[in-house]
Amino acid sequence: MNPAAKYPIGPFVELGRILQQELDEGRLDPVIRRATEANCWFTAESVAFAIRAICNDMLQPELLETWLRPYQKQGTKTVRRVGIIMAGNIPLVGFFDLMCVLLSGHGCLYKPSSKDSVLIDHIAELLTGIDPSLPLQRMNGKRPDAVIATGSDNTNRYFRTIYHDMPALFRGSRHSIAVLTGDETPADLAELRQDIFTYFGMGCRNVSQLFLPRNYDTEPLMRALQKDPVTHPPYLHNYRQAFALNTMQGKPFTDGGFFLLREGGEPAQTVSELACTRYDSLSEVEDWLPGHDSRIQCVVSDRIRHPRRVRFGQAQHPAPTDYPDGIDVMKFLLEL
Repeated sequence: MNPAAKYPIGPFVELGRILQQELDEGRLDPVIRRATEANCWFTAESVAFAIRAICNDMLQPELLETWLRPYQKQGTKTVRRVGIIMAGNIPLVGFFDLMCVLLSGHGCLYKPSSKDSVLIDHIAELLTGIDPSLPLQRMNGKRPDAVIATGSDNTNRYFRTIYHDMPALFRGSRHSIAVLTGDETPADLAELRQDIFTYFGMGCRNVSQLFLPRNYDTEPLMRALQKDPVTHPPYLHNYRQAFALNTMQGKPFTDGGFFLLREGGEPAQTVSELACTRYDSLSEVEDWLPGHDSRIQCVVSDRIRHPRRVRFGQAQHPAPTDYPDGIDVMKFLLEL
């Protein structure tokens, strides 16, 4: 990005400071309460986790400077109004796109999901309070010049119809996988638990498919995953449904008490279910990945080679360089 760009990182560094302070002092509690009332899958803990992750993994000045350094010579060609159509499956899932648009020098028209409007509106209010000149406002029927839209595969098809006549970046459904070898430590498996159950498995970065060696003993894995059981009512409702459905269909599974381990090559279709896919060699998994990469968000592993590989426990801590779907959002914006 051009060093003289109109919107430097300062407002976002200050945003991180304010959010952290509001969270620590309890001043965010009313906002968090309203957010959890608007979305039954949000809890005070999951919202706080998302805010701290953004503050620590995205809004630190050294992280922002390192991320933006490769774009210094590009700069925005023409200022556009970029629409951000946000998902609402996990707290503040649309924040990164909003930040990219403003840092690229474009105007941002955001359309939050009704399931996450409380949090993203609070962020927008804080940002415009820090810098009133930021071109940040709700879309509210305004027609953008370009769009970034995230949703399910069905909504993605709708977006492609509505915004067919402009530059666009569309994102559909994806899931994440973990590749285990049997050499994992108890600490690794504890971290994997976070990769699976944070946000109750609702995010595309949540692991829902495990690749295991053919003769892998699942007992240590089961013990690690069963620590600190998930008790959130909507999640348990999904678990009971998955249990009943697999039982009626005669599908073999291992019951973890609040999750199911199901053997098979297909990814899990619902939260609370983990697909276990067996392999004979790591090269077999690496050969499988290219043909399925369009459905995968990230790969949790210490051994496998993949451009979106992360360590155990890091799936829910994306840095600015961890672009969703591996598509460089800043490059897309700077080339508009």
